[in-house]
Amino acid sequence: MSLNNEIDYGTPASASAEPVSLEIDGHKVTVNAGTSVMRAAAEAGISIPKLCATDHLDPFGSCRMCLVQIEGARGYPASCTTPVAAGMKVTTQNEKLAKLRKGVAELYISDHPLDCLTCSANGNCELQDTVGAVGLREVRYGFDGDNHLKAEKDESNPYFSFDPSKCIVCSRCVRACEEVQGTFALTIDGRGFESKVSPGQNQPFMESECVSCGACVQACPTATLMEKAVIDHGQPEHSTITTCAYCGVGCSFKAEMKGEQLVRMVPDKNGLANHGHSCVKGRFAFGYATHKDRITTPMVRDKITDPWREVSWEEAIQTAASRLKAIQTKYGKDAVGGITSSRCTNEETYLVQKLIRAGFGNNNVDTCARVCHSPTGYGLKTTFGESSGTQTFDSVMQSDVILVIGANPTDGHPVFGSLMKRRLRQGAKLIVVDPREIDLVRNSPHIKADYHLKLRPGTNVAVVTALAHVIVTEGLVDEAFVNERCDVESFNKWRTFVAKPENSPEAVAELTGVPAELLRGAARLYATGGNGAIYYGLGVTEHSQGSTTVIGIANLAMATGNIGREGVGVNPLRGQNNVQGSCDMGSFPHEFVGYRHVSDGATRAQFEAEWGVSLASEPGLRIPNMFTAAIEGSFKGLYVQGEDIAQSDPDINHVHHALRELECLIVQDIFLNETAKFAHVFLPGSSFLEKNGTFTNAERRISPVRKVMKPLAGKEDWEVTQDLSNALGYPMNYTHPSEIMDEIARLTPQFASVSYAKIDAMGSIQWPCNEEHPDGTPIMHADQFVRGKGRFLLTEYVPTTERTNSKYPLILTTGRILSQYNVGAQTRRTANVAWHEEDRLEIHPHDAEVLGVADGDWVGVKSRSGETVLRARVTDRMQPGVVYTTFHFPHSGANVITTDNSDWATNCPEYKVTAVHVAKVAKPSEWQKEYQAFSDDQQSLLDNRIVTAG
Repeated sequence: MSLNNEIDYGTPASASAEPVSLEIDGHKVTVNAGTSVMRAAAEAGISIPKLCATDHLDPFGSCRMCLVQIEGARGYPASCTTPVAAGMKVTTQNEKLAKLRKGVAELYISDHPLDCLTCSANGNCELQDTVGAVGLREVRYGFDGDNHLKAEKDESNPYFSFDPSKCIVCSRCVRACEEVQGTFALTIDGRGFESKVSPGQNQPFMESECVSCGACVQACPTATLMEKAVIDHGQPEHSTITTCAYCGVGCSFKAEMKGEQLVRMVPDKNGLANHGHSCVKGRFAFGYATHKDRITTPMVRDKITDPWREVSWEEAIQTAASRLKAIQTKYGKDAVGGITSSRCTNEETYLVQKLIRAGFGNNNVDTCARVCHSPTGYGLKTTFGESSGTQTFDSVMQSDVILVIGANPTDGHPVFGSLMKRRLRQGAKLIVVDPREIDLVRNSPHIKADYHLKLRPGTNVAVVTALAHVIVTEGLVDEAFVNERCDVESFNKWRTFVAKPENSPEAVAELTGVPAELLRGAARLYATGGNGAIYYGLGVTEHSQGSTTVIGIANLAMATGNIGREGVGVNPLRGQNNVQGSCDMGSFPHEFVGYRHVSDGATRAQFEAEWGVSLASEPGLRIPNMFTAAIEGSFKGLYVQGEDIAQSDPDINHVHHALRELECLIVQDIFLNETAKFAHVFLPGSSFLEKNGTFTNAERRISPVRKVMKPLAGKEDWEVTQDLSNALGYPMNYTHPSEIMDEIARLTPQFASVSYAKIDAMGSIQWPCNEEHPDGTPIMHADQFVRGKGRFLLTEYVPTTERTNSKYPLILTTGRILSQYNVGAQTRRTANVAWHEEDRLEIHPHDAEVLGVADGDWVGVKSRSGETVLRARVTDRMQPGVVYTTFHFPHSGANVITTDNSDWATNCPEYKVTAVHVAKVAKPSEWQKEYQAFSDDQQSLLDNRIVTAG
């Protein structure tokens, strides 16, 4: 059995628990009602030949290989499409069936290249296996006319080839594109013998609507669709289960190897977050892990204008430790701090915050989650009592109304986006709240948003409160739920507040740009349409009122009773692979692991007993405070693991100024990223393929990260942090990340029953996992809220101070694109750049006409903070007055123009609202010229580094 198809048989049993008994080849078999004959046979250990059937697609019955004989039935039905029935007697093998199958197989092979020995799918070809199983040894005839054997290969996709000469038109790829991905990029063109698989309208793959998720490649039973890596390296020999290191969906993959060579990443059918699906990033864009830009030797230098000097691990660690000690001696213990990463594992993040609290002696630790989902933590903790989403991803399949606000699931969280689209195609209603026409509104076949509330950036709070106004004033509140589950006093205050006339849809229509009738219709649909689920993203949190909007969303869910069961809930879509985990692991300066405040004496005593050191009781510096203190001269040393603040944080000129003022910047990463250009010590990091640990995804799912290859630099990230801690005089003596997780479990109520043994046995676990919930908690707040009674809070709309005027008449907002990831350090070093070579400025045709800008023109984008130059993309995705760009390329300078405005509660930057002036230009901005010169200098210092390591 091939690595790629370990459990590939028929269609899954229905959810019905009613048992049905039948007889297959004389054996009594009992299965659930709704089970196909093929699966029933497979569960009894009886194999039926097949080609079009696979366990992740609906039954189709086109290949005619799985024919069976059923007593009393006419003909020979396909076993994959025939459900079991009580008393049924099935024969899967006899002389007549063997003859029929052999004849069908002969027809397939007659129009198939006879190159099995040299075919790239040799050893992993279902057609080859099936032909062998039915005993076909020769082909008696061929076709005199045209056939498929001379069809040209399509090599346009950088990751897989399409060889139509090997296609048997089983439709599995077409059905995978429709049923699993929901893109409908593939069709069967022509009829009869002339039928063929066609991307789009007979287009090359790269010109079609294909999103390169790999579902078609996974489904193909021949070498028609084949990964180019397999063609180059041959079929893999062994595999390791691990978890994707891109977005917060946390897809499970089999990393398939040939010796020490990673050949491909195959989505794991048993992965509970992705169920065997994937996107272009997780499926194909793993080449960065062995890219030539990887830095695998430690480096040090005295000043950032000096060449790098390669040194041994011992010298690099000692240099870092001695410089930190010297700074603390000179400026005090609070003059240093650290930043954890949402790209690293839970165990690595835990060690970094432990090092800072116990080794540095302060609470100056923060995380990149500060700049994305810190308002989620504050808002949900305050209202529900826990800083996390409430549901499983699968819960969306029970939703009747889906409200997506400030998120673009098909680009940012594509595997979940595909699942959501499946539910929408089944009939669930859709409300989108976004200033831009995202793909769910614009480009999703067979899906139509019932409401698109195209609000003006910065008015989220007004829109959410207007929705609440309708629910309250029209009597749509779930009074029973509120009375039983919520704090009634806070609800009554909230009810009075939202019912005020100034919060009505009519009153806020001009402010938000959303017509009152659309606001009222959307509110009624969410409140009365059945199970209502809310999914939100950075378009909610990255505002000056991000926390207020999260609170408003929680208020909506509680008021309508849409919390605590399947199909409902409040679900933040985390951007990076371990944003949830980095927050869970105590990365914020005011909280230990498990979101317990550092000022709480009992909590602190528990950690002091475990760690053997006295701990500070005052919260430390947040990332923006670190920058300010660095410029002011009181903060001098920073340890950054796996985070690129010099590109990802707002108001980049301010960030760069702060980094230049540091006396010791230690960067631990796999590449010399933008932040490392300001560093004095570079400690090589390890990719997710080179380490053991866990990630926690957006649904609180703790999943295994397992080492696939040896660390290229010789150490896993946790080992580097441990070495630095020991050099600073605070001892750490772990021998494996499982020991770190054991310590986390001892100190974290939500993780009390988590262990590597349990994770490996269950595949993954959703926290809380403790004595009360030993197998984890898929749905939060089922019986009561974590805080006891749900708490309503008022959501007063406070306009952002970032306003448009005659000088800056447009609003810039930012987001992501499917093929790229975050600051692009990983995806830019893969063939994904074929889809997105640069960040562009999207601008509405009306604004473009007024400004005299054509598609493809260079335009200067100037804000109160800075100026950059981008190429224009004229599109009606945007609304007039709003422009948009991505931020995946450092030279684009998107964060040169974002301001230092931030959320009132958490300092999460207001990336989504920047007043700008746009004009056609002919040359780069001054910042871009300076950036290029600085980058060239730093590259030269790297290229000419001094090799001294032994």
